[in-house]
Amino acid sequence: MSIKIAGGKKEDGIVVGNSYDKYAAKNPIVRWMMNGFESSLSDLVAKAAPQTIHEIGCGEGYWVIRWNKQGLNARGSDFSSQVIEMAIDNAAEAKITHSVFKSRSIYDLNRVEDSADLIVCCEVLEHLENPEAGLKSLKEIAKDYVILSVPREPLWCALNLARGKYVKNLGNTPGHLQHWSKSNFIKLVEKYFTIVEVKSPLPWTMLLCRQR
Repeated sequence: MSIKIAGGKKEDGIVVGNSYDKYAAKNPIVRWMMNGFESSLSDLVAKAAPQTIHEIGCGEGYWVIRWNKQGLNARGSDFSSQVIEMAIDNAAEAKITHSVFKSRSIYDLNRVEDSADLIVCCEVLEHLENPEAGLKSLKEIAKDYVILSVPREPLWCALNLARGKYVKNLGNTPGHLQHWSKSNFIKLVEKYFTIVEVKSPLPWTMLLCRQR
């Protein structure tokens, strides 16, 4: 599924969306890694078996559109109005109603409008100045299950350096403010949720959690 991508655009000084269409990447190594991510996420969504899904930090809408095309009741939000406009365009192209997307910060979620059986928040927490506030906000709206993923460090930075990327920043991807090993991320999340399953698609940590 090909979609419009932000391609490095910034909003309020923050890089939004995806810098390139990683889901349609031709590079065999990137393709292999994305297959691992997609397989792990799809497996955890199936285990949660939700009636409703809300993806926080949905970017250009790839997963929300894909889930809707699979017959799931999914919607998405993102702090960036620019990237939500792209998500709406991508939804129209896929013949999905634009109302499944809205612009909203993770810090401004509310139980009435944003609750769902499954909350998905992948590749978001590492961008937050206050990830614990983000987790508290997710806890407020989660009816049952939560799926979280973050880059696994220091592996993520090491792989960037190995391919000659972000050398001046020691391999740190622009916009990544937080850095967790798998064990440290698990310890953080356990403060807010019960962890049901841990997956490690290279180079991420992905958790299926449950509301307490």
